[in-house]
Amino acid sequence: MVDLIGMNKSVSEFKKIDILGIPVDKVTTAQALEAFEDFLNTDGLSFIATPNPEIILAAQKDPEIISVLKAADLKIPDGTGIVKASAILGQPLSERVTGIDFSYAALKRLAELGKSVYLLGSRPGIAEKTAANLAEQIPGLKIAGFHDGYFKPDGEDAVVRDINSSGADLLCVAMGAPRQELFIYRHRKDLAVKAAIGIGGSLDVWSGELSRAPQFYIDHNIEWVYRLKQEPSRIKRIWKLPLFLIKVYIQRGKNGH
Repeated sequence: MVDLIGMNKSVSEFKKIDILGIPVDKVTTAQALEAFEDFLNTDGLSFIATPNPEIILAAQKDPEIISVLKAADLKIPDGTGIVKASAILGQPLSERVTGIDFSYAALKRLAELGKSVYLLGSRPGIAEKTAANLAEQIPGLKIAGFHDGYFKPDGEDAVVRDINSSGADLLCVAMGAPRQELFIYRHRKDLAVKAAIGIGGSLDVWSGELSRAPQFYIDHNIEWVYRLKQEPSRIKRIWKLPLFLIKVYIQRGKNGH
């Protein structure tokens, strides 16, 4: 069990909405990016989490995940399900801040500030391919280093040393939830980066291995349909959304609505 103590407390506090016991920040993309810049100028590591229905459901069965999510300095509302949940609970979010869009915007901000990123995760070769693509897409972005996510627990310390020796300002971890969040939290006192975020399958998209849904799907909050076409095995994960919303309705009832 990890402690419930949050990490970086020097940034501005945002209003939060409690979704099945997980506090989610009611932020826009612009506000989240402003907080990210604050993190880059704050001592210690700041942890950015991207709660979505799947990880919130997982947290219902694992107190450690709840603790880790609560400890994050910024919890952006990732996923259509989170937006729907906020409306059900009578505290509608003004916008959905997807993890992949926020992370890409953060990389652009890094380039503007002359700072660097370390890419960790996915299959061997993917992070390297992603690094080449991002360097081309975002002029001025410094890729401090990269490493695949296929390492054993006893190899974590070596990975942390490589991240630290790179001098990176931001660490993007693409190892899937909750493994990526647990990795960041477990090494929060060892990592020398200013900020760290779990980015799920973003490296697969940025590398070109998977394509992002066309804008129509994104605009209509049905990006999951396109992803299901690409990865039919995701059907088991998609079916968790109705269960999540049922639990949110139950929460609303308990709140007296």
